[in-house]
Amino acid sequence: MASRLVLALDETDPARALDVAREVAPFVAKIKINYPLVLTAGINIVTEISKLCPVICDFKVADIPNTNRLISEAVFNAGASGIIAHAFPGSESLKAIRDVDNSKDLYVVITMSHPKGGEFFDIERFCSIALEIGATGVVAPATRSEDIAKVRELVGNLEIMSPGVGAQGGNSRETLRAGADFIIVGRGIYLSDNPSEAAEKYSLEFGADD
Repeated sequence: MASRLVLALDETDPARALDVAREVAPFVAKIKINYPLVLTAGINIVTEISKLCPVICDFKVADIPNTNRLISEAVFNAGASGIIAHAFPGSESLKAIRDVDNSKDLYVVITMSHPKGGEFFDIERFCSIALEIGATGVVAPATRSEDIAKVRELVGNLEIMSPGVGAQGGNSRETLRAGADFIIVGRGIYLSDNPSEAAEKYSLEFGADD
């Protein structure tokens, strides 16, 4: 049975990031990395972490199709198993990512976890686009479980990853009950004195993905 836990590794120190990745790899389904780490360490950090665990590049790609293609090529060639992108640039921009390598995971942001994070997001339209372009899954916030429930109705069997448990105050039980497949946790793990222990605790709390 696989873990439901995804680590948001928002470290900016490359050595520390690799140490944390090594410690938590047995307890997480994926490790999600963002621009700050890659800008600090270089694209090779994707390659190094992907040797330990599947890596999702949370670049929230949101550009014209050609630029989306170039970004996707770079991260997939570096070893990333997937990428996160915005829906608002339209379906053609997302299709450009899909066309790079259809075997890689593509997660579409439906709405975000911070206060007023859903202010400019059209949940129904974005879910429709995710289905249209054949996304692996979507991102919907643990801080608003009602949004997760709505997204689950709209996307059917697509995977739902939910950030916002921990520092942002989301409730893991409500998140899973609403329909999330994976819960993203960052600071509660990588800032912990014992990241391995923290990751194991969260993984057990969230249960297994059958």
